[in-house]
Amino acid sequence: MELSLANARYRRIFFAGCILMAAVVIFQAVELCLADRWINSQQVPVVERGAALIPSDGAGWDNLGHLRQWNLTEPDLPGAIADYDRALHDDPRAAHYWMDLASADEASGNGSGAADAFARAQAVYPDSAEVAFFFGNFLLRQQDNPRAFQELRRAVRGDSSLLPLAISRAWRATGDANEIVDRLLPPEPDPYFQAINYFANIQQCDAALAVWSRLNALRGSLPLSKAFPLIDELIREDRGADARRVWNQAVSIAKVTAGNATNGSLIWNGGFAEDLTGGGLGWRWDPIPGTYLSFDAAPPQSGSRSLRLDFNDGSNINLAEPYEYVPVASSQLYHFHALIRTDEITTESGPRFSIADPNHPGAVDVVTDNFTGTQAWTPVDADFSTGPQTQFVVVRLARPPSRLFDNKLGGTVWIADVLLVPASSQPEQRP
Repeated sequence: MELSLANARYRRIFFAGCILMAAVVIFQAVELCLADRWINSQQVPVVERGAALIPSDGAGWDNLGHLRQWNLTEPDLPGAIADYDRALHDDPRAAHYWMDLASADEASGNGSGAADAFARAQAVYPDSAEVAFFFGNFLLRQQDNPRAFQELRRAVRGDSSLLPLAISRAWRATGDANEIVDRLLPPEPDPYFQAINYFANIQQCDAALAVWSRLNALRGSLPLSKAFPLIDELIREDRGADARRVWNQAVSIAKVTAGNATNGSLIWNGGFAEDLTGGGLGWRWDPIPGTYLSFDAAPPQSGSRSLRLDFNDGSNINLAEPYEYVPVASSQLYHFHALIRTDEITTESGPRFSIADPNHPGAVDVVTDNFTGTQAWTPVDADFSTGPQTQFVVVRLARPPSRLFDNKLGGTVWIADVLLVPASSQPEQRP
């Protein structure tokens, strides 16, 4: 049936209907807006009003359960569980509602209820790495380690970014690095290095070394830099023998051979055949403004290359690099040897070598002669004894700041054939 708007009565009915429909829509929009605002409030009575406005939406009840459960002054676990149940009644396929219920059940001492809620969350979302991760953590707390590791491994397969957290939780629960390798880590190098770095960061070197030894059973070549965090922690803990062993294995895995020491020297890459590693037991160099590092020809009858530093007269540099950590024996006599050359080094403070114990100040304190101006290749030699606790020395090229008014450093320095040997086995020095 058609209504003719030419009739005044029909026009009034039509416009009244439009106004009524608009009012209903506006009312519902305002109601939804208020409900959304109230649901996201941090006050329980306000959230209750918001949840009541949209009784079929589980989000309000879930948020209300959070507020009751995590109230720091008056937690209400029974109320939270009731709220989570209402949320699940409205939306039983929301996996995170089931996990929230599991959390509240566990906090209230209902372990079986929590396990059932986690199982329901997994049934709803079987591919969720998040569900598997939290379920695995729950099982660790329940001391069900076999099932816990199954869930954590499933979580890591689904989301590899969860691996550091999984390693952390598994370590807290078991304290067994080998069990973590066997039950959690995928048989690939990168997860092993993540575990090694985690243990190094929390200063658990024995655990890190256990994973490192298992890593050596894996095949393939790996970047040398992957071993740096572990070696840094071994240096910090003064474990020289372990650092030397890990370094030798790391250069082997990385298939780096040109830096191996010669003539019984403990210095790695003392002939600069390799570029600087930047870490581990190799040479380290942090770029300094106004200083330029490169490699040049070696002196006659010497190694393959020399290391060259150019200074641009820009500043009064406090030079303390390149440098290298060297594992040594305590209470042992050592002989240091190097070659150095300079060209137009300005100021009275020029480059020289320093040798010190990085962990025991004063135990070793060697500073060689200062080189300024222009000098041909010159041997530098020094004998010293390590202290009773010394496990490392750090060998560096140094230049303290000048005290003169005209103190800007300019010129060039070369170093080559850097050696450190026990004094009883000094190598024949090259001219």
